[in-house]
Amino acid sequence: MASEELALKLQRRLQLEESGAAAEGEVDAVKGAAVAGDVEERSCLTASAGAELSAKLCRRQDINEGAAQPRRAAVFNPYTEFKEFSRRQIKDMEHMFRLYDSGRDGYIDLMELKLMMEKLGAPQTHLGLKNMIKEVDEDFDGKLSFREFLLIFHKAAAGELEEDSGLLTLAKLSEIDVSIEGVKGAKNFFEAKAQALSSASKFEAEIKAEQDERKREEEERKHRRAAFRELKSAFTQ
Repeated sequence: MASEELALKLQRRLQLEESGAAAEGEVDAVKGAAVAGDVEERSCLTASAGAELSAKLCRRQDINEGAAQPRRAAVFNPYTEFKEFSRRQIKDMEHMFRLYDSGRDGYIDLMELKLMMEKLGAPQTHLGLKNMIKEVDEDFDGKLSFREFLLIFHKAAAGELEEDSGLLTLAKLSEIDVSIEGVKGAKNFFEAKAQALSSASKFEAEIKAEQDERKREEEERKHRRAAFRELKSAFTQ
C-alpha cells in the first residue's frame, strides 16, 4: 500500500516537472521570437535610414555636378522671414541684388560677385569668392539667390561673420544699414514687447508711406496727362 502511494507521488511529481519544463520552453520560444523581431525591426530601421542618407548624398552630388536642380520653396517672402530688417532695408538690398544680377536670372554667380566686390573696392581672389558663396549657399548650386543674399546681411547684423570674411566686407561696403531693429538686446519681457509693438507700428507706417507715395505719383501722372491733352487741343484748334 505504501509502495503504491509512493509510486503515485513520484509519478505526479514527474508530470509536474515535465509540464514546468514545457512551460519554460514556451516562454523561451516567445522571448526568442520577440528578440528576433526587435533585431529585424532595428535592421529595417537602420537600412531605411541608410537608404535615406544615401539618397540625400547622391542628390547633393548630382546638384554639384549639374545633373539635378535643387528644390526651391514655392513662396519666399523676405518681409516675414527677415523680420529684423525694415521694408526699406530689404528694398535697398533687393535693388543692390538686381544691380549686380547682370544675367537677370535671379542669381548672382561667381563672375557677378567678382564684379560686385571690384565695384565695392574690395576685389577677391577666385578662391575667396568661392568661399564667400559657400558660407551662405544653402542649396549647393554655387551661386547666390536673393534669399541667400539676404542671409549675408542677416549674419552680419547678428555678428555671425568673421572679421576677415569677404561677406562681412561686402555688408560693410554696401552702405546698407543692417542694425537690428527687432527685440534683440531687450533687457526684459516688457521692453521686448514694447520694441515689438514699435517695430510693428514702424512697419505699418512704412507701408502707408509707400501707398501715399504711389498715390502722389499717380496724381502727378494724371496732371501731366491733363496738361498734355490741353496742350494738344490748343495746337489742333
